[in-house]
Amino acid sequence: MATNTDTPQFTANLQPKTLREAFADAVRFWEPRRILYNSLLIAVVLLWVSLTWPHFQPALHIQPILALGVLALLANLCYCAAYLVEASMLGRNFWKNRHRWGLWIVGTLFAILLANYWIADEIYSDFH
Repeated sequence: MATNTDTPQFTANLQPKTLREAFADAVRFWEPRRILYNSLLIAVVLLWVSLTWPHFQPALHIQPILALGVLALLANLCYCAAYLVEASMLGRNFWKNRHRWGLWIVGTLFAILLANYWIADEIYSDFH
């Protein structure tokens, strides 16, 4: 009996049977949470701007806003690292939704910490 290299065998749990199903399962988990991830990062930026408004007022011109857009794209690129973790865990019996949630929480907290650092050190210090 020949086995397809595109078909890892998962019998011990409810993991998907093919790579296509595994990818679809990963997309179903990660992509809806991307909205919450981005919303939390936007909330961090809005809090910084609103709580320190007089200092950020000079930053409201094109260059800092473009830099903020690039940082948002980089944050979403970093979010895609979850798919690399998914791929590395393919075939492991312990990879379940609670581990995904843990990875999402840790990654989101790290992104919030990074956003706060970047704003405080790189942006706020320029306009303070």
